[in-house]
Amino acid sequence: MSSINSQAVYDYLQGLQARIIDSVELVDGKTFLHDGWQRPEGGGGNSCMLEEGNVFERAGIGFSHVLGNKLPPAASVAHPEAAGRTWEAMGVSLVFHPRNPMLPTVHMNVRFFVAKASNETEQDIWWFGGGMDLTPYYGFEEDCAHFHRTNKEALASFGEDLYPRFKKDCDEYFYLKHRQEPRGIGGVFFDDFNELGFEQSFAMLRAVGDAFTQAYLPIVQRRKDTTYGEHERDFQAYRRGRYVEFNLVFDRGTLFGLQSNGRTESILLSMPPIVKWRYDWKPKTGSPEAKLYTDFLIDKNWI
Repeated sequence: MSSINSQAVYDYLQGLQARIIDSVELVDGKTFLHDGWQRPEGGGGNSCMLEEGNVFERAGIGFSHVLGNKLPPAASVAHPEAAGRTWEAMGVSLVFHPRNPMLPTVHMNVRFFVAKASNETEQDIWWFGGGMDLTPYYGFEEDCAHFHRTNKEALASFGEDLYPRFKKDCDEYFYLKHRQEPRGIGGVFFDDFNELGFEQSFAMLRAVGDAFTQAYLPIVQRRKDTTYGEHERDFQAYRRGRYVEFNLVFDRGTLFGLQSNGRTESILLSMPPIVKWRYDWKPKTGSPEAKLYTDFLIDKNWI
């Protein structure tokens, strides 16, 4: 495989975070708080948060670059060959929770991991991961189609098989097994990706990261002024509970961060600000809330 360039990935990820922040501030009208931090074991990052904005109730986007001598279980289980090596991980991760329930929550993550060779007979073990997914509360088919189409177009030049493969992986990953339901309408997800060699695999990561604002912000502009009431806000808070359940029970990034003694405030910036749970609640048949379950939280080819 081609030689790796960690510095190029580092520079890209920092630039991506800055570009997304600029774009979201233009939409919301409020600025992000920037919170730089250092990790005692090595590395650090920049956690940026917009709270109580005009459009976003909570929007968090973090850059992290962490170093270590022993892989956390979240990584070593899948990669036992990397156990015992020093490692380096970096990424940009975001979750945006809009105030308007007609706007979907969105998640995006792009990351790079390398376990360093410990002697001259070994090679570095590296991979890219990431993707983005959409979690509506009140679904609109044109929004779902736009989101998936943008992802498909971003991946097209790297192989026609990638979008259907990554869509399937996304549907399978963002699934709450204990609820037997998807978290949202999916998108794309990939992990352990190095099959194109470093340069092309990195180019693919950039294509996904660069597509985020094109995939999401047109939906924001289309829905942000839609009328809603307390009923819709109540359902939004209930469905946000599913988001919390997934992130704390299943999400690999959350587990990796906590197991590697990461910064808790930064790891949990994805949490929504207002959440509700109810005992054995069911939506009223034929209601807009029921439509989310019957028409959107299903296995579907959106384009």
